[in-house]
Formats: sequence, structure tokens, C-alpha cells
Amino acid sequence: MDYLWDLPSDVTKRLASRMKNIRKRKKLTQKQLAGRSNVSYATLRKFESSGQISLESFVKLTMELGLVNEINELFTKPVYNSIEEVINESK
Repeated sequence: MDYLWDLPSDVTKRLASRMKNIRKRKKLTQKQLAGRSNVSYATLRKFESSGQISLESFVKLTMELGLVNEINELFTKPVYNSIEEVINESK
């Protein structure tokens, strides 16, 4: 998939959709996940419908869904767009 023309809202909506699918797969209601993660029900509903959420609340949800390792792995494998980036990393 080429995400060149994505808006930030496109990315957050995809994340919300994936999280919603995981929540449903684990047979959790929005209220159950909200209570377990200490994220308000309104915040979770808004996230699942719009993709908007604070980073801290997002992390709380990932922790409760058993996804925190995926968050911890973000940006750990460098993606170089130029030889200059490779050179700059070693400085």
C-alpha cells in the first residue's frame, strides 16, 4: 500500500479500525475495555469513530489489549530514505 497521499486522519482512522477489530475479536464491549484500561467510555467511542485520542489513552488501550510490545517496537528498525541518512546516523 502506498500511503503517500494519506492525511493524518486517515492513519488514525486505520489504527482505530484495527483496534476496534481486536477489541471485538477478544469479545470486549467498549464499556468493558474502557473500564479495564482506565480510558473513559466517551474517549474510546470517539476514538473508534474518528481516530482521535491522546497518545496516553492510546497506549492504555494497547496495554489492555496486549499490544504494547507492538508500540514498543515502533521506530526501532531504521528506514533510510537516502545515503545521507545512513551517514548521519553514525555521527
